[in-house]
Amino acid sequence: MYHPGMAVNQDSIDVICLRTYIVNVYFVIVEPHKWVLIDTGLLFSAKTILQAANDLFGENNPPQAIILTHGHFDHVGSVKQLAEHWNVPVYAHELETPYLTGGDYPPPDPTVGGGLMARLAGLYPYKGINIENRLVKLPDNGRIPSMPGWRWIYTPGHTIGHISLFRDSDRFLIAGDAITTVKQESALAVLTQYKKLHGPPSYFTINWETSRDSVRYLASLKPNVAATGHGIPMAGDMLTQQLDDLVKNFKSIAVPEQGRFVQNP
Repeated sequence: MYHPGMAVNQDSIDVICLRTYIVNVYFVIVEPHKWVLIDTGLLFSAKTILQAANDLFGENNPPQAIILTHGHFDHVGSVKQLAEHWNVPVYAHELETPYLTGGDYPPPDPTVGGGLMARLAGLYPYKGINIENRLVKLPDNGRIPSMPGWRWIYTPGHTIGHISLFRDSDRFLIAGDAITTVKQESALAVLTQYKKLHGPPSYFTINWETSRDSVRYLASLKPNVAATGHGIPMAGDMLTQQLDDLVKNFKSIAVPEQGRFVQNP
């Protein structure tokens, strides 16, 4: 399921969204015939991603790199297989390294409420993966190797090393799970992909104060497009209005009434 055409510059559609079951991955064209992959979906998404990449760029045209917004199971499920297949580096924030070299995340919290997806959270994998032989720390200067014109932004809260990606020239935001455009806790919302801006998936979010600060900072960038890890990309006045509302009403919109990390980040 592609969502092309979400680039602000319609003359050059260079960010392509592929929905893989419950999560999005992004193909970003950085130069003619050169591209990078943002996140890698679930464990069994590799075949789908490889086929899409072949259709888009040709069979013998691997990405320049894989960039991870964070290391949760639905964003790194296929990273090891894809990185080995393409023989490419994998970039992530330094603070996310422990979970990409064998360490485990805190278990997800099924008590946060909000729908079936949240209640099932106790079944979601939280064990870390080990891609130490492929992993490269993102540069401290905010630049993204192989992605000229883009920079990474530290947006913790959902995880300690979460990042988003931003292109200043057209204010294009790839937000990871810092924000979502679907209520990811609700199975019905996920099934229908009902588009409305929300905070990060609550069952995995470990610090709501820093999550709120991250959303405020993203809003200060005034993005024209928000391509999120979950939900359909959002743009224009709808994005501006709903992002402003999320900032003003973050507690009521995003923060669950109870939960393991609500009082104890």
